Amino acid sequence: MFVPPDYNRTGGEHLLKKIMIPHGMAEAKVGPDIFFQQRCPVNTCTIVRDNPDSADLILFKDYITHVGRRSNSQVWMLYFLECPYHTQSVKNALINWTATYRRDSDVVAPYERWQYYDSSITQIPQTFNYAANKTKKVAWFVSNCHPRNQRMHYARELSKYIQVDIYGACGSLRCPRSQSQTCFDMLDEDYKFYLAFENSNCKDYITEKFFVNGLGHNVLPIVMGAHPTDYARSAPYRSYIHVDEFESPKELAEYLHRLDRDDDLYNSYFRWKGTGEFINTYFWCRVCAMLHDDRLPKYYKDVNEWWRGDGVCTTSSWREHDITRPQSQRNT
Repeated sequence: MFVPPDYNRTGGEHLLKKIMIPHGMAEAKVGPDIFFQQRCPVNTCTIVRDNPDSADLILFKDYITHVGRRSNSQVWMLYFLECPYHTQSVKNALINWTATYRRDSDVVAPYERWQYYDSSITQIPQTFNYAANKTKKVAWFVSNCHPRNQRMHYARELSKYIQVDIYGACGSLRCPRSQSQTCFDMLDEDYKFYLAFENSNCKDYITEKFFVNGLGHNVLPIVMGAHPTDYARSAPYRSYIHVDEFESPKELAEYLHRLDRDDDLYNSYFRWKGTGEFINTYFWCRVCAMLHDDRLPKYYKDVNEWWRGDGVCTTSSWREHDITRPQSQRNT
């Protein structure tokens, strides 16, 4: 974890840095407790909810609010966890730092972060048969029927070639959120595949739909959302299938039928289990440490362009998107 180079060499007490949160983030109670609870190596920070003029940093969650005049020494941070299609368009705001799920943020705040116990070991033998006694093919829990990508159309096309059971407002089956544990038990026991489809295809946008609904259960996630290279960087090796690996839903269905017939091949997608864990990224510790770094904070000339500019999201598939873009502009 980052610690400013001079932090432990200065001796004596460090100035207390004030982080103001105008709205949201209820888990961060007023005071310094969260920095001690997380055992931050740099913990001389405190949370405040008022008096913005005295704050060293103002953290805007989801949208910018008017907090009065800003001093030259004050840092403004924009914190987004939703994708560009579902966040405020930020204009004429001098943002210094960003905190989002994107890897090019100043503070990277992913939904989950996977870490191997040994980076050289990404697969280990499994004794459990994850296909045993499962009689159903593909499940999907979904409530947003009008997303910014083509996931509904893709799922319906896929269902022409393989059984796809859609639960929730967008399908004919029901499993209420109030009975979520029962729903996920059913997923574990009956289904081989789960559609972990995001509501938008945006850079690095990988949410609990994949990490919790998919990898958190004994099903093989089929993913749509971020670019295939983003999943490869964020997920355990060979733990999912990306729709853009296939030219069409029909081709994907053919491969799923193959997996359904071949338990060994199906189980090969679970060899990541036991090789690592999802870790705490200690968001508040990193923010506090950055505030104690003497280097001047940068600023974004146009944070809106960085957040939602060309190539960040696509309403088509990434396969189609990459074909139409110059090689130099493709996702890397």
